[in-house]
Amino acid sequence: MLDFTLSKAQQEFRDYAHQVAVEEMRPISLECDRSEKIPESFFWNMQKRFWAGSAGQARMVSAEERQENVLSLLSQEEMAWGDAALSTAIPGPGLAAPPILAQGTPEQQAKFLGLYMDGQLHWGALALTEPGIGSDVSGIATTAIQDGDEWVINGHKHYITNGARADLVITFATIDKSMGRAGIRPFVVPKGTPGLKVGRIEEKMGLRASQTAELIYEDCRIPKDHLLAGREKSTKAGFKAAMGTLDATRPMVGALAVGIARAAHEMTTHWVKEELPKGYPAHKRRDIENELEELRQEIQMARFLVWRAAWMADKRIPNSKEASMCKAYAGGLVMKVTATGVRISAPGENSEAKQFLNKWFRDAKVFDIFEGTAQIQRLVIARRLFPEVEIP
Repeated sequence: MLDFTLSKAQQEFRDYAHQVAVEEMRPISLECDRSEKIPESFFWNMQKRFWAGSAGQARMVSAEERQENVLSLLSQEEMAWGDAALSTAIPGPGLAAPPILAQGTPEQQAKFLGLYMDGQLHWGALALTEPGIGSDVSGIATTAIQDGDEWVINGHKHYITNGARADLVITFATIDKSMGRAGIRPFVVPKGTPGLKVGRIEEKMGLRASQTAELIYEDCRIPKDHLLAGREKSTKAGFKAAMGTLDATRPMVGALAVGIARAAHEMTTHWVKEELPKGYPAHKRRDIENELEELRQEIQMARFLVWRAAWMADKRIPNSKEASMCKAYAGGLVMKVTATGVRISAPGENSEAKQFLNKWFRDAKVFDIFEGTAQIQRLVIARRLFPEVEIP
């Protein structure tokens, strides 16, 4: 049975994440956005917070039942409330973890994820997107050719979060283009591997403090055992790994979008209550209050869609449709909420409130794009709702 009531332990975990957002993220959010840089002290503070506090609490909560996805989303929403860009930069395996956990053998999991247990600063990255090939994973052009005891990778990836600082990059490539999606495989490419080059670091409108890199593979050689294909011998295992990764990460994106929407809604509501001029027409004030109440309800709906997708993932229930639903809905909603905040509130041009609302409005746009555009999400949903209909 699905229950939307958080247990005491879950609520404490959520409260801890919110405390981290208040103390570590909000105070440096605007400056990091302006400079596009994150102080190294933030990384070390988050490393200490993670291992000393959050991880310990997560283990305590997870003792009740398997719920790593739900716990991750509770944390992600609070972190995004603090600053979504900083949230994506927290040290750890990040987006590299789902493919390793889904397709790695126990030995590979111990080898690759063990790196993140030494208390130092390490990051992971996921390399799916290519120039001209974004949401359509089946069109991947990066190749991997076996040469003796090595794989040789050639290709070009872009828009890779933490790509330049990642210690491990999970790279999806095709072993045979004629096989289509059946030829796709996930490979672990360590930082410093000869032939792996970092291209440009993107200058962005939103999430400016989050590092988004271009990666170039030129005869990049990795050991044969860096292919993640030990869990399932199906010819479509690699493509399933890519899709399974998106099924895990799309709810995370939804949670981040909910966190930003909540932050913008709270600040806009506070401005209306405390600073809306006293002489403002009563009927217009009521219209604004009604609009904000409707948005509050929509934020709650988006949150429940995210929670449902995460709950299904923890229960090992296929959740492709639900993952796409929560991502599409939350991605559109965060644009709506932040645009409303910018339109309704009129704080001073240089006030902190105005700067935050403008920042969140810029940050929001990408949530309708990355991890699959809204159009792709609707296509996935339609295919799941109408399996008997051939949808291109």
